[in-house]
Amino acid sequence: MYNIPLFDLNYDENELQAVTETLASKWISSGPKCRELEEKFSETLQISYACAVSNCTAALHLALCVLGIGEGDEVIVPSLTFVATVNAVRYVRAEPVFCDIVSPMDITIDVKKIESLITEKTKAVIVMHYAGFACQMQEIMRIARERHLYVIEDACHGPLSEYQGKKLGTFGDIGCFSFFSNKNISTGEGGMLVTGSPEIDKRVRLMRSHGMTTMSYERAKGHSASYDVKELGFNYRLDDIRASLGIVQLEKLAFDLKKREKVREWYLTYLKDMEGIWIPFADNYELSSNYIMPVVLKKSDYKKRDHVRKLLQEQGIQTSVHYPAAHRFSIYQELPHGNLQNSEYVADCEITLPMYGKLEESDIVFICRIFRHILEELP
Repeated sequence: MYNIPLFDLNYDENELQAVTETLASKWISSGPKCRELEEKFSETLQISYACAVSNCTAALHLALCVLGIGEGDEVIVPSLTFVATVNAVRYVRAEPVFCDIVSPMDITIDVKKIESLITEKTKAVIVMHYAGFACQMQEIMRIARERHLYVIEDACHGPLSEYQGKKLGTFGDIGCFSFFSNKNISTGEGGMLVTGSPEIDKRVRLMRSHGMTTMSYERAKGHSASYDVKELGFNYRLDDIRASLGIVQLEKLAFDLKKREKVREWYLTYLKDMEGIWIPFADNYELSSNYIMPVVLKKSDYKKRDHVRKLLQEQGIQTSVHYPAAHRFSIYQELPHGNLQNSEYVADCEITLPMYGKLEESDIVFICRIFRHILEELP
């Protein structure tokens, strides 16, 4: 049992009431609550269309499908991301091309490296807004327009995060969000695909439900008596139970992000003069979801990092690693890749400290004091 866990669910009686009301309605599959969540999500992000799906991986898969990415195509992806970002490329039989991150201070995809990786086979770029901090979207979109590439934003870390005053997930052709249990919006499983294109939205809605022209709720309400199947689709629907949780979580989000912002301020205060670490995005002042709190050890390797994590664990502080470099996994080792030294270093030396709105300043003081002591005692 950890005295300070990595994450704590932001739930109360409101989530319980929402689920109870949905159960009482006797409609628990995809229906009115999913539609309500979609409408509120698109309004919050100020984008035209939002489509609720079963998880962010499904959103990424659908994004690639509706953009026509397939066998023989290449998609540039970061290696320092959760593996689902890369797996989705393989789902459509395209080839992932791994790109390095900027540095241990900016753990997002390197724009300069993107340009060098583009070939005649390149059809898209997937960016991942690490920890809720934006990639260099202005430059990425410039390159994409000049080279006629699609841009998919893996914004699973960044609901409400901004870049130059605009919400993440709304820059590219498609934005993908996660509602996994440890995300800023937590529904257990679930996700959202957003777009400004009515054509993309229409096709995504078709493909998320078996390629069917109408869904069960529409037929049950008498809006349609039958359906056609227009193409090979999937069962990527979100259910109304999880959607009801998502509605409550979305309503709490802005207030929770203010609390997370304060937690990050405390971390920056108590870590700022600590030798031996980098604090990624320390100079970022735009609105961020602050999904996680990463630090990177200097002059380190994975053995030293794992030792530090073990010592923190012994003091009741839970930590994590975000993420193992995807190109090192057995399934992707055979793929050619260039210099990914920044991704490999951060994958070996990053530690994710506890981050959630319920943390108090005394908790951060304790974490930083223990962390400092451990680093000072290392040989």
